[in-house]
Amino acid sequence: MEAARNIDQTLTHWREVFARYLKSEKRASAYTQRNYNAVLARFDGFLCAYRGETPSLQMAAALDMRDFRAYLAERRKDGLAPPSIKLELSALKSFFAFLRRRAGIENDALAVMRGPKLHDRLPRPVSHVDAAAMVETAGTLKTTSAKQSWELARDAALVTLLYGAGLRISEALSLKWSDAPLGETMRIKGKGAKTRIVPILPGLRAAVDTYADACPYGGGQDDPLFFSARGKPLSARAAQRMVAALRAALGLPASATPHALRHAFATHLLAAGGDLRTIQELLGHASLAATQRYTKIDSDSLLRIYDKAHPRA
Repeated sequence: MEAARNIDQTLTHWREVFARYLKSEKRASAYTQRNYNAVLARFDGFLCAYRGETPSLQMAAALDMRDFRAYLAERRKDGLAPPSIKLELSALKSFFAFLRRRAGIENDALAVMRGPKLHDRLPRPVSHVDAAAMVETAGTLKTTSAKQSWELARDAALVTLLYGAGLRISEALSLKWSDAPLGETMRIKGKGAKTRIVPILPGLRAAVDTYADACPYGGGQDDPLFFSARGKPLSARAAQRMVAALRAALGLPASATPHALRHAFATHLLAAGGDLRTIQELLGHASLAATQRYTKIDSDSLLRIYDKAHPRA
């Protein structure tokens, strides 16, 4: 077994091994890697204080349900909401399943633990009108006086990608310079390194071409498609700030986020007669259940229209 061959039996060492596994073998998304690694670092620190010694494989094998519950209770005291508690538990289960396979550590306490029950939260898309306004305004809204015309073209191209192709913000920002000019379709690598093909509308193609022609950076095959003002890869935080400025300028609610544009893409396709299987493929959902949430949104929309317009309502 790997544990027997490895001199370092600390849990910190095995967290590092697990982090490499997530990145190289599991090919987990950057979001999953970041969150799981953060959870396990906190858990390591908790055990150190809780048990008064450096956490080891032997300690991990001896942990019982009370120990895990004590950790989760501390996280609740930190103000964590049920979805975040569920994520913490998921990270721990994945790590201990890894330890079972790679280090021969058996601990069944986690297997019987269940996370908090979550209320089914529906996606909150922006409307047709608001999505169109965001796309249109992105190319003209200067959040700072120093913002140049190529940056406005970049913002317009990014917002158009989110709504016009239903991309996650991470997917849009992972595009390379070599992806432009866009063709009629584009191959997107999504969660879990799964790939999908999305069609590219002429307006979307034009927006990206306009930006690429104006951008003073790029040119190399491995360069990012989207650059910051300083020539660095555009960060998700910067993109979120740009969308926040957009919604503020348009008077939209806080729910008008980059991901709400992806929700709008799916909801508007469904309302126009798109079938669930096709929308599932376009979004890159692993299961149809995730896509079926959009049918509830559409039904709610129909009911609102009925209540408002029907003479007997």
